[in-house]
Amino acid sequence: MGMGIGTALPSWLLGTAYAPEPLVSVKQRGEKRNDSHRKEHRVAVGKKLPQRGAGHAFSRFASRISEWMGAPWAFLAAVLVIVVWLLTGPIYGFSTEWQLVINSGTTIVTFLMVFLIQNTQNRDARAIHLKLDELLRAVPGARKEFMEAEEEDLDEIEREKAIVDKDDPAPPQERAHADKVRGPHRGNGKT
Repeated sequence: MGMGIGTALPSWLLGTAYAPEPLVSVKQRGEKRNDSHRKEHRVAVGKKLPQRGAGHAFSRFASRISEWMGAPWAFLAAVLVIVVWLLTGPIYGFSTEWQLVINSGTTIVTFLMVFLIQNTQNRDARAIHLKLDELLRAVPGARKEFMEAEEEDLDEIEREKAIVDKDDPAPPQERAHADKVRGPHRGNGKT
């Protein structure tokens, strides 16, 4: 079972549905680069997994709802619902049932939107971290120890930020004296 040239998988696995495409360098893709001093960066260019199942369906649904609810017309629709509700107040004598309608409606919508928005934000954050991690891998002088900074607590992130700021050869002026203006970070970020 030999290894194929430029691949990370045995040759018997290549060509199967689960095998990624061979590693391809920037040079092999035909892109021209001027920085000959850099190491050749190799990227595993694989086929995307088929998108199916309940998780994929929910992610697509959450993305679409988040997009729709973030649109200006959705805000106008919400304002219209409130105005209609206010205008019907005198008709129903501003009764407790009338108030219960808006309270129940907004509570249900808010409860459901929390899960949809959180799903969308989680997916976006993971995609951003993946892209940033790839950039860190590609840049020769980048510190790889920061690749999983999102897993650290706030105190450790602030400590690492101070290290990065200290090593910055030309920090922006407002950052250079930030500790003198507001003081160093203390606590766990919840106070």
